[in-house]
Amino acid sequence: MDIKSSFQSDLKDAMRSGDETRKSTLRMALSAMKLAEVEKNAQMDEAAYLAIIQKEIKARRESIADAEKANRPELITQAEAEITILQAYLPTALSEEELEKLAKDAVAEAGATSVREMGQVMKILMPRLQGRATGDQASQVVRRLLQ
Repeated sequence: MDIKSSFQSDLKDAMRSGDETRKSTLRMALSAMKLAEVEKNAQMDEAAYLAIIQKEIKARRESIADAEKANRPELITQAEAEITILQAYLPTALSEEELEKLAKDAVAEAGATSVREMGQVMKILMPRLQGRATGDQASQVVRRLLQ
């Protein structure tokens, strides 16, 4: 079962069980997926869906930071619950060692020797990560390797 079908199935289950947080989180994520499909005017692959889920998680993390500034603990709790729900759909995260090994392979493949060539390395590395690490994590490792 692909990610989108899994979301749709889990949304139905959440509606039956009356789990409002799960229901609203899954609806927002499905909406983002459908919007991306409409914008691309095509069906998307699993990697694109994983990227959308990561984008949704990142948005929740940003809202947590804003809620902390506004001293709104109820919003922080809700955003953390939504992050937990969304993370269940991502593949298991790469360890630091695994990420570094993939980054070293990408650096070697690109023949990069300086930070200026970081873009070429990231082009090679990002498709290999497929939701198992964020772009920020990857860029930090690549930057450290190239310095």
